[in-house]
Amino acid sequence: MAETVGGLLADRADDPGGGLRTAGGDRAWSWAEVAAEAAARAALLDELGLAGRHVGVLADNVPEFVFLLGAAALSGAVVVGVNPTRRGEELARDVRHTDCALVLTDTAHAPLLAALDLGAEVRLLDEPAWTAAVERHRGAPVPADLPGADALWALLFTSGSTGAPKAVRMSQGRAARTVGPAAAGFGPGDVLYCSMPLFHGNALLACLLPGLAAGATVVLKERFSASDFLDDVRRHGCTYFNYVGRALSYLLARPEEPSDADNPLVWCLGSEASPRDRAEFRRRFGCYVTEGYSASEGGVVIQPFRGMPPEALGRPAAGMDVAVLDPDTGDECPPARFGPGRELLNPTAAVGEIVGRGGIAGFEGYYANPEADAERTRGGWTWTGDLGFRDEDGTFYFAGRTADWLRVDGENFAAGPVEAVLGRFPGAAAVLVYGVPDPRTGDQVMAAIEPAPGATFDPDAFAAFLAAQPDLGTKWAPRFVRVVEALPTTATGKVDRRPLRAERWETIDPVWWRPDRDGGYRRMTEGDVADLDRAFAEAGRAGMLA
Repeated sequence: MAETVGGLLADRADDPGGGLRTAGGDRAWSWAEVAAEAAARAALLDELGLAGRHVGVLADNVPEFVFLLGAAALSGAVVVGVNPTRRGEELARDVRHTDCALVLTDTAHAPLLAALDLGAEVRLLDEPAWTAAVERHRGAPVPADLPGADALWALLFTSGSTGAPKAVRMSQGRAARTVGPAAAGFGPGDVLYCSMPLFHGNALLACLLPGLAAGATVVLKERFSASDFLDDVRRHGCTYFNYVGRALSYLLARPEEPSDADNPLVWCLGSEASPRDRAEFRRRFGCYVTEGYSASEGGVVIQPFRGMPPEALGRPAAGMDVAVLDPDTGDECPPARFGPGRELLNPTAAVGEIVGRGGIAGFEGYYANPEADAERTRGGWTWTGDLGFRDEDGTFYFAGRTADWLRVDGENFAAGPVEAVLGRFPGAAAVLVYGVPDPRTGDQVMAAIEPAPGATFDPDAFAAFLAAQPDLGTKWAPRFVRVVEALPTTATGKVDRRPLRAERWETIDPVWWRPDRDGGYRRMTEGDVADLDRAFAEAGRAGMLA
């Protein structure tokens, strides 16, 4: 297999099969035609003096986005995937920080850029001037002299679920190496459904590039739609799709039909779906669900294996030295111990940060962010920022982000194991756990619960449920419970705790709480909120509520 993205595309320049289709079915290109479209745009980027420079792309999953990714791979330009959910100065900061010389967008997204100080020219992809410029270069050949494996190909912003998004460097070589194992699972007869956003690594590395490398067909959906999913899959004969975050739960929230399993899907690959959603999706749609672990930054890869526990991530890829370490001491955490119901018996000791101890070769750095680089590579290892634990057999499990640590009454613990327990509560479609300030010191536990369709939250039943859970830590029971219509998510579908932490109990959503930690739950009132504010002020922690 080729060692660069440009090489992968060049290898398909004469391939009349596979290629790209729009989910609406109105347009299709063979891989040879995709390569020709990319070559025309590569010539245009050269003409504009953009070889080696950064080009922002602000668009949904449209064919033009794919052609520009190919053009960058052929010309040496660098694509910056701009997140369309960002607004105002945050959006302008992303463009300026990544030194974009040009931002390509369309009429639907152009208003987001209006009046912003971008430091870059803006052009519209769907206006006649751009189409005419591409046509001038129609018939341009795929260059014989392609950028090398070390050439930067893309800057991919992290999801921003734990702070300001960081731009991750992705070279052509890292992208090609990463898709190799995934591409081995496909052939020219496969049809891959791509509805995750192209500005994120999941869509590129788990769908578009594996499809290119294998000569398969990629069906491009402008944006994920649970209501369109099955119709699209059946129309195009899709055998595979990729996902991130809550995509499976959105599909499962649709009314079940007897014909749901009547579809061509064979398997899907994603991350961060709950074990319950994975099992239910396989039952309902007849599609094997595989979860893996590979951070946008690279450096650590954990792969699933046949017969592993349903809640597990898998084991490190061959040759990788991956451990779970105490982030404060750097000591290795002891293996997890499980009870008869697979409950985690030693979470305080077993949960730590997932760390690659084989050096930092797989991490190519953040763009213009040396502080973040230093944090991630301290001690010459790759610190992922993700929490996890492993069992005696070396199988790894996910436990959240390092930002999801809570400290209650002097005890530190991660949100992930608490969510695993609360997620068993009948009628809960999804649960998020996060820390809110205690008036004295440390945190109190707050949970946001999204009820399943047709379910209502019963505070007495919830209290009884908590009391019956043998693996609920003594400090884990939520002091506050917020009932939400839907959990907030990032643009890539990952759950987002930040707005929940910021709002705490000051929200229009119903909040139940336990004034006495050993008592029952009751609905929070305006008087309760005022009493809490007064307690913070008296304790000198008023700033914690700002």
